[in-house]
Amino acid sequence: MKTKISISDFHFKFSGYGHYIVTYTSPKTGKQWKATTTNMPLIDETKNAETPKIKDLIRLKFMCKKK
Repeated sequence: MKTKISISDFHFKFSGYGHYIVTYTSPKTGKQWKATTTNMPLIDETKNAETPKIKDLIRLKFMCKKK
């Protein structure tokens, strides 16, 4: 069974003006990846949205995993 991504898989920590440290935790393995971002439109579309879109969560996940 495929595990769906959700906003609860992410932890956001404010890191200064226009910066966030985003931690993604895999729901399947528990492994974590971290990235610092200044991409505020992506933060607004995920963290600050009432119901974030799956495509935006996937973009955020790949941003965390590529660094």
